[in-house]
Amino acid sequence: MMAGGGGRNWRLVRADTDAVPSSVRRFMARARQRRLRAALPWAVAFGVALVIGGLVWMVYATPVLGVREVRVVGADSLSTVEVEEAASVRLREPLARVDLDAVRGRVQGLAAVDHAVVSRSWPATVVVEVVERTPVAAVRAGQQFTLIDGEGVPYRTVERKPSAIPLAALPKPGPDDVNTRAMLTVLGSLTEELREQLLQISVLAPARIELSLRKDRKVIWGDDSASETKAQVSTALLKRDGQTIDVSAPTVVTIR
Repeated sequence: MMAGGGGRNWRLVRADTDAVPSSVRRFMARARQRRLRAALPWAVAFGVALVIGGLVWMVYATPVLGVREVRVVGADSLSTVEVEEAASVRLREPLARVDLDAVRGRVQGLAAVDHAVVSRSWPATVVVEVVERTPVAAVRAGQQFTLIDGEGVPYRTVERKPSAIPLAALPKPGPDDVNTRAMLTVLGSLTEELREQLLQISVLAPARIELSLRKDRKVIWGDDSASETKAQVSTALLKRDGQTIDVSAPTVVTIR
């Protein structure tokens, strides 16, 4: 650049790297390293967030990990189809979003189900474990039989009475029925010998309980009080002659 008539000529030149002092270069390098180290955690965190966000989206919002199967375990009198229909799980619904409590509630709505456990089996299966009610007696219903469980719940009607349970004569079977509760108390107190011989238990009123045994023998039980004592006394008297055993007053027993 010309400054005045007799001035000097100036020009700008780029200094060579070697022209920069080594101390300055070291300072600048350390500064860059500090900036990189400061930015690295943020970059890693951002990358991790992206990965986690992608995984959450895939699990909860897409059918990639959707339901492909409903597996029923423990069904006996119920068919697998009955349980699946009650469970009402939508196929391809993201497995993570299946409401397990709601599925369990629907399955437990089946009369034959005592309780159910519902779980996820990754990557694509809902497992429904069913525990069915266990019958302790059967009530005649026309030409069929209604099964009653240990809580007095009538839950299933069948064509034939299972041979392992007795017939029950009850006016209105149900968990809140006083006669049904009395029957359950008596059944729970019976000895093995009485269970093997029992054909029918009749409870026409809380104090009118009778057992019908094999070989046309009968036990007049009375009410359900002192049932364990009555069971022990009745068992001991099975070896005696006589068709009717009266243990309604277990301290004054008669047999005829």
